[in-house]
Amino acid sequence: MLYHVTDWDDAYANTVHIPQGEGFFARWQDASARFRDAYPPKALGRGHLFRPDGPARGLMVFVHGGYWMETTPDLWSHLAEGALARGWAAALPGYALAPQARIAQMVHQVAAAIAEAAGRIGGPIVLTGHSAGGHLAARMICDDATLPDSVAARVTGCVPISPISDLRPLLRTAMNDRLRLDPAQAASESPALLTPRPGIPVTTWVGANERPEFLRQARLLADIWAGLGAATDCVVEPGRHHFDVIEGLERPDSPLMERVLG
Repeated sequence: MLYHVTDWDDAYANTVHIPQGEGFFARWQDASARFRDAYPPKALGRGHLFRPDGPARGLMVFVHGGYWMETTPDLWSHLAEGALARGWAAALPGYALAPQARIAQMVHQVAAAIAEAAGRIGGPIVLTGHSAGGHLAARMICDDATLPDSVAARVTGCVPISPISDLRPLLRTAMNDRLRLDPAQAASESPALLTPRPGIPVTTWVGANERPEFLRQARLLADIWAGLGAATDCVVEPGRHHFDVIEGLERPDSPLMERVLG
């Protein structure tokens, strides 16, 4: 069957294609507020750093999504729960949003937050993120010195969840009025068009019930980076859509958390 996109705005729309999609944001807000009450975070620039009881086994970084235009780490605090339960610290970087910032600026802000967290937490570092945050997580391990070498040397895995790995299709969407991408910037900030650092395993993770573009984008990154020598996998989780595919991060024994920390 031919795959042909004729409505690029709809291709990247999620809420309208998920039953009761609008309700997820209120639930996340409540869950995150309760989690911060139980586990008060330390400040990390625009974001948060959660520490486990006792010495941390390592540092998990979760980069939030929102199409680089919406949300803050406050909406996603509860996703640190699985890591903390396993004795890991969890960093949730914040970054300036479009249109006030361009994606290249966000990349550098996230990298700076990770470097700051790495200076406060020892051990291995694993990177994950969702949607636009999946893009930013993957962007961290490109070989253009986005992360300082000393920090990148500690990264033992990267799991972009439902990532947008090639930004060029967004040039055809209305959201680009705020993102302000041009063809050169879309290419220079697309992980799928860049080379990964060697030695870091990469798993893209996506829900089987997601929009076809997110399935394509997840497979694209895994396939292209495998061709560049990276150890890659693409996991399509049955029954999951774009909003509930991240829920495994709340459970220390979920398949997603096993892959992130494994």
